[in-house]
Amino acid sequence: MFPGDQLDAAASVKFLSQRLPGLHVGGKTALAWRGVRHNVGPRERLLLWGEKVAALPPWFTERFSSRYVSRQLFSSTLPSGFGLQPLPEALGGPDVSVPERAILELLAEVGVEQGMEESRNIMEGLRSVRVDVLGRLLEHCPRVKVVRLCLSLAVELNLNWAAEVRERVGTRGRGRWSTKLPDGTTLILKP
Repeated sequence: MFPGDQLDAAASVKFLSQRLPGLHVGGKTALAWRGVRHNVGPRERLLLWGEKVAALPPWFTERFSSRYVSRQLFSSTLPSGFGLQPLPEALGGPDVSVPERAILELLAEVGVEQGMEESRNIMEGLRSVRVDVLGRLLEHCPRVKVVRLCLSLAVELNLNWAAEVRERVGTRGRGRWSTKLPDGTTLILKP
């Protein structure tokens, strides 16, 4: 970088992905980059996901409001990189979660850094998903909260793909489930 140059967020993420295993744009940021959003803040925080616990370098965090998540969302039996691809208009750019993976990453953040109401509003914008991709991701997702939230919201919002996903989820999507979230609220999912 030369004096006066501006770093590009996407190019910087691509550079970091060569040093941090599995680094990709995920969750709410991936959905926004793919055109699915509810509210647009003045300066959205860049949400990055990766495989290993790590810290983003200071040169990156000083320039880009960002957060790095290394939570294990899928089992090791899911092929590495499943549901990740560059944006169609930015071939050669960083990996970005496809909408089906991004919504599960978003739901994993509910109660941690993500509000339930905004998650519901964002998910309402997902009228068409690839059920085969979402189903495969859900089959490899051991996080009951994420699976149940996905199914519960899909049914509540009357999304046209809810019935197909319910079949793929099986018994993990049924029954009453509750947990206390890190923010102190109690999340109750009813059948």
